[in-house]
Amino acid sequence: MIFEYKPSVVGHRGSGANQAGGYQENSLEAFLAAAVSGVPWVELDARRSSDGELMIWHDPATPDGDLIGTHTAAELSAAGIAALDEVLSVLPASLSVNVDVKTVLEDATDPEHQRTHALVARALRRYRGTRRFLISSFDPSLPAYLKERMAPDDDLALGLITEVRFSAGPAVSAAANLGMDAVCLHVDSLRTEPERVLQFAHRSGLEVMAWSPDPELAVTLADAGVDAVCVDDIPGTLAALGGLR
Repeated sequence: MIFEYKPSVVGHRGSGANQAGGYQENSLEAFLAAAVSGVPWVELDARRSSDGELMIWHDPATPDGDLIGTHTAAELSAAGIAALDEVLSVLPASLSVNVDVKTVLEDATDPEHQRTHALVARALRRYRGTRRFLISSFDPSLPAYLKERMAPDDDLALGLITEVRFSAGPAVSAAANLGMDAVCLHVDSLRTEPERVLQFAHRSGLEVMAWSPDPELAVTLADAGVDAVCVDDIPGTLAALGGLR
């Protein structure tokens, strides 16, 4: 089981995308605020720097428009972008972490040890046993790579993320047949027959996380049986789900 509570509330990029709650997304402050709010999980976005560090940033470019992968970790840190190691070192061990891994074009041609896949595998070995992780990606090769290389007792869950308006049928089928533990669906993929989608996902052994529902839709999905909701409005969602957890 990945998510102990049904549904678990996952703080999207910390306390929410953009400036939710007054905190910049994917910042140390946003993750700590989410921890204080009482959510059991946070989600963060990881990208590689030019010198092979995993940095926490959603977009492919910095606010100045430069590609993340063209800057060193020190340069990105000076620009206010945190490193994965920095974030994990300050979060309480009780807080589980969903790492949304962003791969890049260079991952198609660089030597394997330089690719995002290998960087994530090395990071997970360093943090083995420190907390519960769900590693997910839009790139199905990333969780597949980890599945082949991580030990069965690593307490690591793997998930496939699908795009906005991606059909739930192929998404669930792909995740199940790739041997994933979870499928992460945008809410638009669950607007039609959510109960049926969730039934098939659960029968295949998958847990389902929906991103990013508003509080009202989170309740609807909870009634349908979703396992987790990755949300921008943490206080509103917790209040709305108060009677369902």
